[in-house]
Amino acid sequence: MAEKVTFINSRGQSIEISNRLPFLLENIDGKGDVQADIQTSKAPYQDGNTFIDARLQPRPLTLYISIIESSRNGLLEKRQLLSSIFNPNLGKGKLIYENGSTKREIWAVSENVPTFPLGSDNKGQWYQKSIVNLLCPDPYWQDTNPTNIKLEDFVSHFRFPFHFPVRFASRGDSRVLVNIGDAPAPIKVTFRGEVVNPKITNLTTGEFILINYAIPEGYNLIITTDFNGKDVNIVAPDGVETNGMGFIDLSSEFFMLRQGENAISFLSDGGKPEVYVEFRNRYVSV
Repeated sequence: MAEKVTFINSRGQSIEISNRLPFLLENIDGKGDVQADIQTSKAPYQDGNTFIDARLQPRPLTLYISIIESSRNGLLEKRQLLSSIFNPNLGKGKLIYENGSTKREIWAVSENVPTFPLGSDNKGQWYQKSIVNLLCPDPYWQDTNPTNIKLEDFVSHFRFPFHFPVRFASRGDSRVLVNIGDAPAPIKVTFRGEVVNPKITNLTTGEFILINYAIPEGYNLIITTDFNGKDVNIVAPDGVETNGMGFIDLSSEFFMLRQGENAISFLSDGGKPEVYVEFRNRYVSV
């Protein structure tokens, strides 16, 4: 299978660029080469520097495209379509890359309206070359389909016979989630149904998120830990969302899955929710 790129803009318009007419993908630059910001420190009389950390810069992507049509009007229409879909004013869109068994996606915004170079090598009666420059604020490629794990329910912490103070039952489960990507992966946790004081914990790192609130039957609690989209939402049966950030325990951390194995557990003080953990592996190249 040859390389194929599909771009879906914020209005839902999409375009496929591959080895098929009318939009031929000649080349794509930036699939792997992303600059890193190397952070170091230097002490007096030190030879060289001490490495502290490295952070990837936004990813530039350049698409080189040939438009092939059977008429001049058709060629003009395809130029207009390309410009409309890659309109910078529309903000971020989703770019899906496919090559053989590899399929990844990344969010990108056009840096400018597509260019259409002049000259006989770039333009003819039935063809027109074009260059599309994109910038990906988050440099990581992601799985197109997330990994979604259901945590099974159990009841623990019974004490018999009762002695005061009584320790009542808690519900929860733990599973090992494996992040096979090249970077930590944010998670989306969904509690469906009644749950009291839900807590999701990464047992591998000790980080947790605790919501001090009783979610009623028929409601959903959704927690997302993306760096640029940390959120807690309580969703009513009619779809109305309530911001739940005010119910977060102050010791909580919006943790991500580290690379490799992560033992994830949930506990609650009541209710019997269905609990799902969703994540996408992230990659530095395709």
